Amino acid sequence: MSETEVMPVDTSTRTIPTVGYAAYAASEDLAPFKFDRREPLAHDVLIEILYCGVCHSDLHCIRNDWGISMFPLVPGHEIVGRVTRTGDHVTKFKAGDTVGVGVFVDSCRECESCKEGLEQYCEKGAVLTYSAFEKDGKTVTYGGYSRQIVCDEKYVLRISDGLPLEKVAPLLCAGITTWSPLRHWKVKAGDKVAVIGLGGLGHMAVKFAVSFGADVTVLSTSASKEKDALRLGAHHFALTNDEEQVKSLTNQFNFILDTVAGTHDYNFYLNMLKRDGTMVGVGLPNEPAHVPAFTLALQRRNMAGSIIGGIAETQEMLDYCAAHQITADVEVINISDINKAFERMEKSDVKYRFVIDLASL
Repeated sequence: MSETEVMPVDTSTRTIPTVGYAAYAASEDLAPFKFDRREPLAHDVLIEILYCGVCHSDLHCIRNDWGISMFPLVPGHEIVGRVTRTGDHVTKFKAGDTVGVGVFVDSCRECESCKEGLEQYCEKGAVLTYSAFEKDGKTVTYGGYSRQIVCDEKYVLRISDGLPLEKVAPLLCAGITTWSPLRHWKVKAGDKVAVIGLGGLGHMAVKFAVSFGADVTVLSTSASKEKDALRLGAHHFALTNDEEQVKSLTNQFNFILDTVAGTHDYNFYLNMLKRDGTMVGVGLPNEPAHVPAFTLALQRRNMAGSIIGGIAETQEMLDYCAAHQITADVEVINISDINKAFERMEKSDVKYRFVIDLASL
């Protein structure tokens, strides 16, 4: 090598010290945590995190309800921030861009699902934003309850500066989780749609379904939710522990979106579907569903599940929200209040999504 030649810098072994909040063991409170992010590789962007939504999945993972958690665990997959640095080969983003990172940060890129833009269903398993192994099988991912994150540009979303960023953060999970099934099952103007539960997911489902022109009913066990359901745009509200109201709902709906994360009776709601109607679960309860074949067969009803969306679909949703001024209803908190926020979330004491202001870290 001549004196004028420069040895390329090897960033593969360099790291960026950062801080966040982590659970050090299952069911423990979150506490401050120091860890390292990788230096941006050729196609990576380094993002300063501004806001991160608090999803019920975060609580499931902290408790290891699904048996897949790795500790210490830094939650958070509803991330909005600004690009501070890019790798040499990045073409989609530049420093200063407002961006988002959702539930996954990589996938195999080779399977049928990935090639079709459905990376969330990657046949080898998408790399989740936290508590998962990177594709090297060694490095564990840490989420958005932290100061910064590094992500391949292919899995980063562009965010409009025309919306309040704290209200955009929940769109990266709560938004796309409800948008994807509504779009996949082609909910349209005139369809009779029911949304079970009016929480973080449910309130976004109402906003989207109403914007598509559907006739929307909120189903809830809490009479106190009626006023908010109508404020959010729902056309009807039904109290599901009122026997008379329930009777009138039999065979009524083309589509039901079930957002409830706790154990509940699916058959109770399936009977509200019209012939050929579909109910889609997005709440992911821990207990398995028990559905007799006759509940489905006698009216040719369909029961399905759905998770988030792929990168292209998530970008489509974000662009739609920017064009139609749709955001989440949020309560912004300091990160030091996260454990109290979890307690309140379990009591449904939030309208409708906690969002962490990472300037408080």
